[in-house]
Amino acid sequence: MKIVTKALIASLLCAGLAACSSSSASASTTAASTSNSASGKKEVKIGMIQYVQHDALDKASAGFKDALKEAGYIAGENLTIDEQNAQGDVSNCETIANTLVNEGVDLIFANATPAAQAVAAKTSSIPIVITSVTDPETSGLVASNTAPGNNVTGTSDLTPVEQQIDLLLQLVPDAKKIGIMYNNSEDNSIFQADIAKKTAEDKGLETQEFTVSDSSQIQSVAESMIGKVDAVYIPTDNLLAEGMANVAQVTNANGLPVIVGEEGMCANGGLATYGIDYYNLGFKSGQMAVKILEGADPSGMAIEYLPSEDCRLSINSASADELGIVIPDDIKAKADLIG
Repeated sequence: MKIVTKALIASLLCAGLAACSSSSASASTTAASTSNSASGKKEVKIGMIQYVQHDALDKASAGFKDALKEAGYIAGENLTIDEQNAQGDVSNCETIANTLVNEGVDLIFANATPAAQAVAAKTSSIPIVITSVTDPETSGLVASNTAPGNNVTGTSDLTPVEQQIDLLLQLVPDAKKIGIMYNNSEDNSIFQADIAKKTAEDKGLETQEFTVSDSSQIQSVAESMIGKVDAVYIPTDNLLAEGMANVAQVTNANGLPVIVGEEGMCANGGLATYGIDYYNLGFKSGQMAVKILEGADPSGMAIEYLPSEDCRLSINSASADELGIVIPDDIKAKADLIG
């Protein structure tokens, strides 16, 4: 997909892009089970695979489970969940995916791009509901975001990258050159980094990319940014979300502001973000799972996005103090202050 198209998708996010259509499920995607629970719901078994443990993905998983509960699917009564965490290891994703498919679960919930890619490669019949995937189409998970055409559907965590770059300029108005730090082995990170680079350059900023591929590189790459750029942008990158405290320990101590992709990264030392609510994202995926369990066909269910009202401004006041940045009153009045 061309960068221009990526930027267009990003601009649509906070305009409230959302679409969902459904049709009758085929026999292969219908959860076949009994209906002897107190709620009258079918007994189902769901496999959950989360790529790594960090604040955003944890919230998405919690939201997913709460949506099931609200719809009458109660763990221990008519719902069995096999919940697995791959601990940020792609090979673990493969192992977990095989296990869930072999168990014959009724539906799989895949949280984050590597987890979704692993399970999608293992089954074309078990319905898969994804979340925390920036662009399912370019990640090879669906034929298109508007018409998946297979057993995969769910929600995108595409963040308002353009507004995040605007926030960087509001908080660091003298910035001329920004670093874009991301994991170059994750499709979702590459996708957002490309948008950030084009957006920044369109605003007259110079950019320099700083990439990592495993956690052992985070500190050294963070140190390599000092003196080279005026501020840093990090998207919703799973590896860096998990290691954000290590980044912030270097950047904050050296007066280098970092704008991040989501609230959990801000809480762990990033200066600020304007991002989505991952609990609500997971909840929306859970609602889609309920539709599938009750007969909808995932192949006709478009990828869904959160509406603009779920975008929130967060500022880490402790990081701002350490950096010596005074937050303008008009921005502070609109922000959730962390730290």
